[in-house]
Amino acid sequence: MNLMIVAGEASGERHGADLIQAIRACSPSIKLKFFGSGGPAMREAGAETLVDVSDVSIIGPVEIALGWNKLLRAYRTLRDAALHRRPAAVILIDWPEFNLRLVKALKRAGIRTIYYISPQLWAWRRGRIRIVKRYVDRMLVILPFEVDFYRDHGVEVSFVGHPLLDTVRPSLDRTAFFDKYQLRPEIPLVSLLPGSRQSEIGQILPPLTRAAELAAARHQVQYLIPLASTISRSSAERMLERLRRDSGALSLKLAEHDTWNALAHSTLAVVASGTATLEAALLETPLIVVYRGLEINWRLIRPLIHLDTFSLVNLIAGRTIVPELIQHDLTPEKLAEEMLTLLRDPARRLSMTEDLKAVRTRLGEGNAARRAATEILQFLGQT
Repeated sequence: MNLMIVAGEASGERHGADLIQAIRACSPSIKLKFFGSGGPAMREAGAETLVDVSDVSIIGPVEIALGWNKLLRAYRTLRDAALHRRPAAVILIDWPEFNLRLVKALKRAGIRTIYYISPQLWAWRRGRIRIVKRYVDRMLVILPFEVDFYRDHGVEVSFVGHPLLDTVRPSLDRTAFFDKYQLRPEIPLVSLLPGSRQSEIGQILPPLTRAAELAAARHQVQYLIPLASTISRSSAERMLERLRRDSGALSLKLAEHDTWNALAHSTLAVVASGTATLEAALLETPLIVVYRGLEINWRLIRPLIHLDTFSLVNLIAGRTIVPELIQHDLTPEKLAEEMLTLLRDPARRLSMTEDLKAVRTRLGEGNAARRAATEILQFLGQT
């Protein structure tokens, strides 16, 4: 049985890899072949990736316009592969700007579709719910409040819990981690996570590094930048080299494939809005959520956003428990002040940690990939 999985960025393809393994575990007697769009994690899980996420991980109207040819090639590649191979189903993972276009062609061709990890329609451009209702056969969501949203719009939906509950944990203890990166355990460690896309990092990393410099001038602190799997060390080093002309001798160490250890052993994290904020929450690491995009993107997108808060952590909590510095509020000076406030106030960090534990509880009981696999196999009539 062929199954097609379509993911378009780093966190989505990791969830895709976990789902592949769970489907195999739930159906050992079925010979399964997976293909689609993904990255190293999905390939390691045995999927054939016709499109690599590193080529199509694009966000923002301007960037999408500039990368349109890449996206068009990816669309045609995946559409044609689905039409030729006729998979039992196509499993779409987040990536709404692409997947909500692809799903139309798939449905018209009579191919069944399952959406695992909902696009954030409840947050912005809610009119797209009409596409989901018409073209998606089954929606599997990972955030508890999404169930009511889809049911209210007549979409068949199941809550499977959040997949990060099963995977996010450190693999090194504090001593081993600090030894690995030659860090001093008596000095507070701040992890800086500027995003998983090149376009994001270009906007977010400069104010982060400048804020790090301002904070270091007033408080003893050391820094680490854990890189997303979609960002190469060489490209990050080139960007930091350019920034060092302004940040002087500030030491900013890089960590590859080690985000969870970095977050788990940090006093504080500064995290670009997205999946990584939940990873920090699950590791109970106090954090500041940041985001900045191109100004033209912000002007185009902001009127379409229906929320006053941007962080998934705050949305799940139902109130503001972590600071947010978004777009114009993300200045080096404001970020440095927020960092210093938290670094100097252990009681506030402890209170935030307790709030993050409550967020973890709201995300379900774990085994999300296995629950999703069971739902998918039931949908396909294989259980």
